[in-house]
Amino acid sequence: MRPLAWWTCVLALLATVVVASSGDRSSDFQNCLSKCVGLCRTWTALSLDLRLTCWTCADDCKYTCMHMLTDNAVRLGKPIQQYYGKWPFWRFLGMQEPASVAFSLWNMWSHLQGARQIRRKIPVTHPMRSYYLTWAYVSINAWIWSAVFHTRDLPRTEKLDYFSAALAIMYALYLTVIRMLHLYPRATDGRTQKDTANLRSSMYIAWSTLCITVYIAHVTYLSILPRFDYTYNMAFNLALGIAHNLLWLLYSLPRPISLFRRFPYAPKTYRPVYAYKAGLFVALTTAATALELFDFPPVGRILDAHALWHLSTAPIAKLWYDFLVEDALDEGWRTPQK
Repeated sequence: MRPLAWWTCVLALLATVVVASSGDRSSDFQNCLSKCVGLCRTWTALSLDLRLTCWTCADDCKYTCMHMLTDNAVRLGKPIQQYYGKWPFWRFLGMQEPASVAFSLWNMWSHLQGARQIRRKIPVTHPMRSYYLTWAYVSINAWIWSAVFHTRDLPRTEKLDYFSAALAIMYALYLTVIRMLHLYPRATDGRTQKDTANLRSSMYIAWSTLCITVYIAHVTYLSILPRFDYTYNMAFNLALGIAHNLLWLLYSLPRPISLFRRFPYAPKTYRPVYAYKAGLFVALTTAATALELFDFPPVGRILDAHALWHLSTAPIAKLWYDFLVEDALDEGWRTPQK
């Protein structure tokens, strides 16, 4: 129960960070904003980069007042405040959080390279190849929307980011269950009973239907609410992520305590020498997520804990694709010769 309690603490802290925004509620900020907005003229008065990234004069006023008050806080040695649930960042070419944008694009590139690696190294006939490729494309989509969201935090970009991320996590769990329980379609032979194949097919349909239904319900629930439920959204993603990581931890267990058959044509006791890499991946992803615990004002108003989280996940993705390819090429996938 201790890991679950730890993740509950993470969730509680993140929820607090999202809700807390003392800076924008201060009278100094509200007075500054009121005066600035009163001087607004037309949208065309903004620079081209701000217009291209959908800034309004009111948005620009919020940005200006936020940094003016932050400058005062730094000069007087006072704590830096959050505004609208976010730390103050210097924008660049209209991007609200340029470091997170850059690291999101790096993650996107890592998954793009991973997709190329899968296409190049895993045989077309491999039963998991299409699932790994789909997950790579779903992840690429998620990181694109992450970059868009960190460029401009708007209601529509926020939902596209969160829904895309949830889809990537859901699909990762979906393919992991298919991989571990060997639910993928495969030809039957003399070693495989027909009733076992039918059961596996039924389980595949049931699992696919469940995942689709849960994801649609998740998106629908968050879309119809008058206010986005951040706490529920994070709890949903954490639950999926914990389940996914737990399955790969079971995969990496030592041979004497193997709980399931890792490969379709290898004994239950067979454990490849690289199995520890799955456990290493779980440890690294947990450590990366833990960066969110150390929430602090952005260094130089550029680099914060969330940006560091995005920075850390890009190389982890590279390691994971290397592991997936190594696992896919294992002899345990080969049909025994008659």
